[in-house]
Amino acid sequence: MAQNADRGPFCDLRVVDFSNYRTGAQASQPFADFGADVIHVEPRGGSPLRDEPSWPFWGRGKRSIQLDLHDSADLAAAIALAKDADVVIETFRPGVADRMGLGYAALSAENPGLVYASISGFGSQGPLTSLKGYEGVVAAKLGVFSALADMPPPPEHPGFVSAAYCAYPASQLAAQGIFAALMVREDTGRGQHVETSLAQGLTVHDTYNWFARVLAKQYGEGFKQVPRVSNGVPTGGLSFRLLIALTKDGRWLQFSQTQDRLFRAMMKMFGLEWMFDDPEWEGVPNFDDHDKRKAFWEILLNIVRSKTADEWSAEFDRDPNVWAEVFRRDSELLDHPQMIWNKMVATIEDPVLGPVRQPGPIVRMEGTPATLDRSAPGLGEHDEAIRETIGTLRREWAATGKGGEAAPLAGMTVIELGTYYAAPYAATLLAEYGARVIKLEQPDGDPHRHMLPFPEIAGLKVLQGKESVGIDLHSEQGREIAHKIIAGADVVLQSFRAGVAKRLQLDAETLRGLNPDLVYLSAPGYGEDGPCGHRPAFAPTIGAAAGMAWRNAGASIPQGADLSLDQVEAGANQLASAVMGVGNSDGLSAVTAATALMAGLYVRKLGKGGQKMVTSMLSSTAHALAEVMVEYPGKPPVATADRGLHGFSATYRLYRASDAWLFFAAPKQSEWERFVAAISEAGPLASDSRFADGASRKANDAALVEALSALFATRSAADWEKTLLAADVACVVCAPAPVESNFMDEGSVGDVSGFVTSARHPIMDDVPRLAPLVRFSTSATVAGNAGLVGQQSVQVLSDYGYSQAEIDALAEQGTILIG
Repeated sequence: MAQNADRGPFCDLRVVDFSNYRTGAQASQPFADFGADVIHVEPRGGSPLRDEPSWPFWGRGKRSIQLDLHDSADLAAAIALAKDADVVIETFRPGVADRMGLGYAALSAENPGLVYASISGFGSQGPLTSLKGYEGVVAAKLGVFSALADMPPPPEHPGFVSAAYCAYPASQLAAQGIFAALMVREDTGRGQHVETSLAQGLTVHDTYNWFARVLAKQYGEGFKQVPRVSNGVPTGGLSFRLLIALTKDGRWLQFSQTQDRLFRAMMKMFGLEWMFDDPEWEGVPNFDDHDKRKAFWEILLNIVRSKTADEWSAEFDRDPNVWAEVFRRDSELLDHPQMIWNKMVATIEDPVLGPVRQPGPIVRMEGTPATLDRSAPGLGEHDEAIRETIGTLRREWAATGKGGEAAPLAGMTVIELGTYYAAPYAATLLAEYGARVIKLEQPDGDPHRHMLPFPEIAGLKVLQGKESVGIDLHSEQGREIAHKIIAGADVVLQSFRAGVAKRLQLDAETLRGLNPDLVYLSAPGYGEDGPCGHRPAFAPTIGAAAGMAWRNAGASIPQGADLSLDQVEAGANQLASAVMGVGNSDGLSAVTAATALMAGLYVRKLGKGGQKMVTSMLSSTAHALAEVMVEYPGKPPVATADRGLHGFSATYRLYRASDAWLFFAAPKQSEWERFVAAISEAGPLASDSRFADGASRKANDAALVEALSALFATRSAADWEKTLLAADVACVVCAPAPVESNFMDEGSVGDVSGFVTSARHPIMDDVPRLAPLVRFSTSATVAGNAGLVGQQSVQVLSDYGYSQAEIDALAEQGTILIG
């Protein structure tokens, strides 16, 4: 298409986005950043997204047209525009688009090459399909707020989350599905319907709680899920490895010492190495006794408080294995030295706002780079030009046969070189799209396997659908095996710290020398080099550095150098919940890396070859925090939770009913009017001039909170939900924690919505697992099993030409492990 010619690898694509929510905006953003003609269809007068501080970020590089979909002429124009498109994205509730004539069935009848993506709150099956898909509604129904009851200050109550734990992952799942369907279209000439949901997006954050619950349910009293904090004190050694503490000058630090060698390095730096040999502290940092845990915790807290943040920074420079990040806030991540070094910060000139500083693209593609030089569209800027081209740009796709029923990545091979979750789960997602994923795994196993007392459970989710080859990549023969396998692969995904890939001869230059068509993604925590590339990066460290914890709980966190020890302990527990309690940078980074891989594979499918690509946990979290991650003169304030962490406003907030907590969402004028019309008790609110319209309610927010608190306290939460949902007002009971129970338990949201299937495991036998997170109308998906380290070593090496005698010899000398 001429509109975006030569602007990037997707310059021939037209994407029409009917969404007025961030999910659609962020699903279409990778296409705009890499050259597609993305047209945002917004209501007359402008999309609500224009009122958001991040509109310049979400709208960059796109065009827009104002259409009133309730007007017959405008609706006809919208339908015609969609029939011209390669991709349509919509976030209506299931069935709404069909009723308007904008559904997949109607559009694909005239445009069989159309790839049509739907993102809803709870998917298109089950009893919750008609529920409004607000982030807060989905979070409440799935137990997120209840799971974070230790995040707000006392008295304890469900904790409202400001970060988009559901919406951002859903946007990335939709983008992946679109890329997958476009690849299938290249072979078959046919498009298809792609579906995902905010509820499914939430699941990317769970690193091991799901299978801990499976184990607890199977073995009852023999294994229990233990709360992170009991009587104000962390219950497990992981909390001490990932220590949160206050410095002498009142700065909160998040440490990053998950592995034993990293924890020992921290203990040595703290002058506590003697504890490992002292019978008094046997088992450090894991203690069953509450008092011993508290005593050890306070020793650590007091040591950190003995130095300023700058003094600790100097200590970290002396030992790269000890590392802590300051808890940043708002858009401070844009000044992080690693973000700047990685060239993952962009400045785009807006004709009205001036220079707008913002994150760069979700992935840095070295062969087909993004072009970020166009600001978000002005209201009405492209109306006339787009109308003139409607009906003139349709592409004719010649179907080559039925085809497309196989999984989209069937026949492709992904080689995974990484540990833990943030990068490896991206490969898990590609396995669900049908790729063969071979994990080249250290012989003692990915450390993620060993993070819980019961063997294998912690790593089970991230190993699903993969073949494990236990291999010593530090040996010459191990590297030879890796090179032989990679020479025939499609993708390599690695997440080593800076310098490791080069030392192991597994860097992009070496491997693409063997296989020029290789899509190689480096997805480290920080970067391949630069000021922090050599630092250990785990989800809490990155979440602290990116500002996630402060986004969620900043209003309630105690600050200052003069806090008491009790205040420090309380603040540390709050921050731990805010940075890792439900959502985390692991899940955000994994789902972003998967989008990057799918984009790279589609670029290759278009004949532009393989290439090296880079993402990082830092930049991925920046995109997830898009609502705060922009800077420009006169930027309006970002919606922020109150100090008690109940919600953004009186009309988007947690309330206590007579018996339980509920979440109420009626931010639009039409929703408010339906609310006051639905119940007789709201009569005084309807006639009160302070609450007449959105501006008045905003100006009198505290008074409205007081009035609604009194009102909701008069009935049970279930009664409010039943009454208000009948009036199409979003008001739901806060489901109990843990989150995973609301997916896997009988009759739960996930159970009735078809989000769960089953798998086999060598130790656990039959286990429930999440079904693939994206559904296709034609293509299959794959819900694979997880295995033990080295379980597929023999099969994989046999496939690559090794004889049984050679395999036995390699095993005997320790080059490979046969599981």
